[in-house]
Amino acid sequence: MTTVPAPRTLPRAPSLGWGVLGPGGISERFAAALGRHGSQRVVAVGSRSLARAEAFAGRHGVEHAVGSAEELVALPSVDVVYVATPHPSHRELAELALDAGKHVLVEKPITTTAADALALTAKGRDRGLLVMEAMWTRYLPQADVVDQLLADGAIGEVTFVSAEFGFVAPDDPASRLFAPELGGGALLDAGVYPVSFITSVLGLPRGLQVAGTLAATGVDDHVQLTLEYDRALAAATTSLRAALPVRAVIAGTAGRIELEPPYISPSSLLVSTGGTWGPDPDAVRWTDDSLAEPYDAMHHEAEAAARYVAEGRTESPLHDHERTVGVIALLEEARRRLGAR
Repeated sequence: MTTVPAPRTLPRAPSLGWGVLGPGGISERFAAALGRHGSQRVVAVGSRSLARAEAFAGRHGVEHAVGSAEELVALPSVDVVYVATPHPSHRELAELALDAGKHVLVEKPITTTAADALALTAKGRDRGLLVMEAMWTRYLPQADVVDQLLADGAIGEVTFVSAEFGFVAPDDPASRLFAPELGGGALLDAGVYPVSFITSVLGLPRGLQVAGTLAATGVDDHVQLTLEYDRALAAATTSLRAALPVRAVIAGTAGRIELEPPYISPSSLLVSTGGTWGPDPDAVRWTDDSLAEPYDAMHHEAEAAARYVAEGRTESPLHDHERTVGVIALLEEARRRLGAR
C-alpha cells in the first residue's frame, strides 16, 4: 500500500439547539468544541446549582442557564439534550428529555447496566427520537479511514484486535472514580473505550474472559478482558493504576493497522500490508492534524447526531443500539465476575 484513503466528506448537518445537563469538565470541552467548529449551538445549560450553570453560560456565551433538568428540557429552543452528569443518573435524565420530546446524546457509558441501556434505547425508538451514546472516538475522521481500510480488505481477514485505556488516579475514596455509588471503577470510566473500539471492528463477542483487581472501595481498578470470536481474539485493558500507552492495533492475515497514542482522540495511524512481524519500513502513516485542540473533535459527534435527527433516525448507524447495549452488558458481566461493587 502506498496511500491511505482520506476521510470521506459528509453532508452539512442542520443547526440544532443543544441543552447541556451537567456543567462539568467534559461539558466544558463539548461546549468549547461546538462554539469553535461546525453548525451546532449550545443554547442552554442546566445544573442543580444555578450558580454553576450561570458561570458555565458566561464562559461559553450560552443564552439560558437554569437550576434543574426539568426547566432545561422544557425550553422550546432545545432540540437535543447532552447528558453529562455522573453515570448512575444517565438513564433518568435521558428519559426525562425523551418524555419532553427531545433527542439525547448521552455521555459514555450510556448507563451502568444493560437493563437500563435497553430500556432507554427502547424508549427512544418508541418516541421516534434519537438516543445516541457520546462515544466521540467513533465519529473521528480516523475512524472513517479505518472503516474504509477494513472494507477494502487492506489487511486481509482480521484475526486480532487490542486496545487499551488507563491512567494513574489518586486513590481517593471520595472521588467519582472510586465511589461505587457514583458508578466508579476503571471499566465504566475508561474501559468502555477499548471495548467499544474492539466491537466496532469485530462486533459483539461470543465469549469473555476476565482478570483484574479491586480498589479498597470495592470498585475495579485494573482489568484485562479477552473477547472471543469464532475466527479472532481481542484484548482490552483498562486501569486506574497504570499509565497505559493508550494505543490500539488491528491485525490481520495480510497486515495490520496501528493507531498511535492516544487513539481515543485525533492521532495517527500506521498501515502495514506486508504481513510481516516487527517494524515495517514500507508502512504508510496517516495523521489527523486538522485541529489545534484535540478535544475540539467532539464537534464531530454532535454534527453526526444532528444529521441523524434530520434523517429521522432513532440510533446511530455507526454505533447502533444493539452494540451500545452489548458493550454495557460486557462491562457489567466483567464487573460481576470480579465481584466489583
